[in-house]
Amino acid sequence: MIGVAAPVVAFLVAIVLLWHKAVGVLDLAVMAVLYVMTGLGITVGYHRLLTHRAFQTSRPVQYLFAVSGSMSVQGPVLHWVADHRKHHAHTDEIGDPHSPHLAGKGVAGAIKGLWHAHVGWLFSLKDRAEPERYARDWLEDGGMRAIDQLFFLWLTVGIALPFAIGFAVRGTLMGALQCALWGGLVRIFVLHHVTFSINSVCHFFGRRTFATDDESRNVFWLAPLSFGESWHNNHHAFPRSAFHGLRRSQVDPGGLVIRALEKLGLAWNVIRISPERQAERGAEVRRPAS
Repeated sequence: MIGVAAPVVAFLVAIVLLWHKAVGVLDLAVMAVLYVMTGLGITVGYHRLLTHRAFQTSRPVQYLFAVSGSMSVQGPVLHWVADHRKHHAHTDEIGDPHSPHLAGKGVAGAIKGLWHAHVGWLFSLKDRAEPERYARDWLEDGGMRAIDQLFFLWLTVGIALPFAIGFAVRGTLMGALQCALWGGLVRIFVLHHVTFSINSVCHFFGRRTFATDDESRNVFWLAPLSFGESWHNNHHAFPRSAFHGLRRSQVDPGGLVIRALEKLGLAWNVIRISPERQAERGAEVRRPAS
């Protein structure tokens, strides 16, 4: 948890120390807007829609979510989908691309495993998934293939957009670079570590509400920043659910967006888990992290 909290604390300290020197209201406003847009691109787009098909929507909306998710710089869409589907096929077992429980026992094994799950796996080809096997359905979609292949264009757009806003508002190169720093690079950094925490923290710490065959856990304090992704035990109990927060008290901004799309007629066949199905798996289980 320290690895997750430290960057957030450092970020807040940086804002205080640099206020009116290297950060201002415009920078944080642009950062917030792009954080929400790209974060929803990951949770609603990459994850719930494209990986698990938790709801259906039109191709333009699919492509819009895929592009906004690509701007989070967490990898090309088809590779992200493939890796996550493989994670569900082999959760916390041999073959899982980013389990924190396969690096040995004891404190050393736990630290090594958490590092691997959080960020280390990104630097290794071991256990990575092939889109041809795990994302064949989207490979057959020409538009999605094009979005995947243009990943570096979307990365550039994610930096160029705040740069352009900064220049338009401030009229100086330094003002534009400052906005690109916070709305681009810092925003990417913060969202990266929030998302990576789902792989590490949410498979090691937290509460297990449902009896699953893995170590997935619910971590309430990550829910607002992760748009509901950290109700991770809920998600592994019901992977196709469009809603990760299954109780009214469980904050799930991604689920609220899907509900809004449904009311607007932009989403349909939204998968919900009935109270009866939840009750069938609702035996509370508490297992210590290995």
